This record gives sequence, structure tokens and C-alpha cells, in this order.
Amino acid sequence: MRVRVDVEADVPSLSWDDVHGPARGVVYELLSSHDADLARTLHDEGWKGQSLKPLGATSPQFRGARRTKGVYTTSTDGSLWFGSPEPRIASALVAALSTRTEIRWGAARLRVRGVALDVAVPPTSGMVELATLTPVIVKHDSRYVLPGDPHYLDRLHHNLTHKADLLGLPAPADLSVVEAGPRRRFTVRGAPRIGAQVRVAMEADGRFVEALRSWGLGLDTVQGFGWIK
Repeated sequence: MRVRVDVEADVPSLSWDDVHGPARGVVYELLSSHDADLARTLHDEGWKGQSLKPLGATSPQFRGARRTKGVYTTSTDGSLWFGSPEPRIASALVAALSTRTEIRWGAARLRVRGVALDVAVPPTSGMVELATLTPVIVKHDSRYVLPGDPHYLDRLHHNLTHKADLLGLPAPADLSVVEAGPRRRFTVRGAPRIGAQVRVAMEADGRFVEALRSWGLGLDTVQGFGWIK
């Protein structure tokens, strides 16, 4: 399940550390406000005996923001996305968001203008293409790798297979990168995150594609990375 939250920022720009930095804290605070046991279990233990956390989110996305070099500008027409393929987690997010009038995102206050569920038609199985709204984070031997680097596809496929196993669904096959954006670097809690937006193709079960749309590609999805358009 995916949820879009329409927001309006009270500041003209976000500091670069506040683009992705607050995401994890915001997600867990939302979950804690509705189901503290769930939030604690996810944070401390992961899900179903694995360290994976089936949660996705975005950094704040602002339409019509004035383009200024080196500045992450905001506008009155912004949105955040949250999601999870697991019903208990998704329902906790929806319940928490339904009562919010404001979300504190780092130094910014985002006034909530509306909350809407994404009710897109589930895709059928077969070859699909998925494009991301935020950079995808992939690592090999503790190093960030980008599309075109050695091991990128292997590690991304490993991540997808791990997610499919957690959900009890068939793993995808024939993964390829169709298009990639520029290298992007963000700081999250004092540490770098390096990745790129991508468009990928794969042969996949429709149920898994739908799950990915509520979770994301790659690592650190709870930090706002890898969200699928």
C-alpha cells in the first residue's frame, strides 16, 4: 500500500542534511504513535526473523520549486510518499497519517494538506520497467556502486531476491538497467549515501512488482531512497 501526503513547507529551502536525514525518524515516529510494539520490533529486530524492514518513503518532493544551484528549494505544492507491502505496517502508517496536521522534517514544518491512498491497478506478471523518483542505494564490499559499475546488477538483484524471499514471492529474473541518472550524494546522520535514479527492466511476478512499489529498490528505503514512481 502506498500513501501520498500533500504538504506545504514553512521554509524556502531545506538544508542538504535535511533532505533524506529526517526520513527514518519520521517513519518510526509515525509508526510509534499508532503501534509502539510494531515500531520497536521493526527497529530492533527487522521483520519475520530477518533484518530487512519492508518500508518505503521519499524525501520531500516539491513541484514548482524555483531552481537554484546548490539549494534544495521548497514550495507550497509538495508531497511525501510512504508505503509497505505488509498490511500491518501499511495500516499503521495510514492510521497515523490520517490524524496529522503537520510533519516535522528536520528544521522544517510541513503542513499536511491532504492524505490519499494510491489505488493503481496491480501490474500483471511478465517483463516490466520501473523508474525511481529518488536515488537507489547499492553497496558491494561496503562501497557504494553506481549503474555501470562492476557488481551493480549482481548486488541489486541480490537485494531484490532477498525482498522476494521475505515476502514469499518468486524472485525476479533478467534484470537490466535501461537508464540511469547522475550520481547523487546525500548525508544521513553524518554518513554519506551515494546513488542514482534508475529505470530498470526485469521479468517479475505481478505481486512482487506491486510490493516493490510500496517498498522501493535497493538499500535504505526507510531513509527515502529507491522509491518507485
